[in-house]
Amino acid sequence: MTKTGGLPWPQVVINVPLAHAEETEAAFFDAGALSVTYLDEEDQPVLEPAPGEVRLWDKLQVVALFEQGRPEAEVREVVCNCLQLDELPEGAFTLVEDEQWERAWMDQFGPMRFGSRLWICPSHCEPEDPDAVNLRLDPGLAFGTGTHATTALCLQWLDSARLRGRSVLDFGCGSGVLAIAALLLGAASAQGTDIDPQAMQASHENALLNNVAESLSLVSAEDLADNQYDIIVANILFQPLCELKSVFAAHLPSGGELVMSGVLEEQADELLEHYADDFRIDSVECLDGWVRVVAQRR
Repeated sequence: MTKTGGLPWPQVVINVPLAHAEETEAAFFDAGALSVTYLDEEDQPVLEPAPGEVRLWDKLQVVALFEQGRPEAEVREVVCNCLQLDELPEGAFTLVEDEQWERAWMDQFGPMRFGSRLWICPSHCEPEDPDAVNLRLDPGLAFGTGTHATTALCLQWLDSARLRGRSVLDFGCGSGVLAIAALLLGAASAQGTDIDPQAMQASHENALLNNVAESLSLVSAEDLADNQYDIIVANILFQPLCELKSVFAAHLPSGGELVMSGVLEEQADELLEHYADDFRIDSVECLDGWVRVVAQRR
């Protein structure tokens, strides 16, 4: 993470019902948010649950963090426009000091296990299992630390997947955590792409931290050209997933695997129907109200 002279980070917190979480998150990103986090009413983040545990809150706080030093009036205006509000609720806007934000992250997050082999471990912590596959990941500005259910679902699948010698595309790579996990778990190569330059930079830095930078290439979606992949992982949002079906189909050979997340349970049936003509659905897994779909190219 790059520091910018100790300037504070503008932060906006909006209370929403669970059903509106995804659209609020998308609106925040449209407004230029660098990261979006879900909290419950007691300010506890959505963490990876223990086996059999369900953490699903009817009412959430959606917390958006914006670029250091961005003027308050500008943030208020663009957020109100994207959320279609006349003005922000009282107390919704705050300024978070640089050290305070990073320290809070570090105090909150320790090593997390996904599946049987894979751990996400911040660099300030010692791995709980030094012999496991330990992916180092520090607080950053791009989405994807493993704590959100959609990321956890993808990491769990990668942990159990046959990756040895295969190529992976992380579409909407965020922090690069999925591409990096695939490489550490045995994939021969990985590419990542994202519309956010900050995400591309974060992915590169995290690849360096995990000694896989030579195996991870980061490209714009336009530069994917006619590339073919054995596996595509796309942890994005429902509407983009629907719009990208032909793109995914073009980059997968027959039998290639597509892993999609970022979909709410109530959206799953529509997504499955939309993909049914070009893909065979292999599995649908739910966690905390979110869904992961695994499909094969026909």
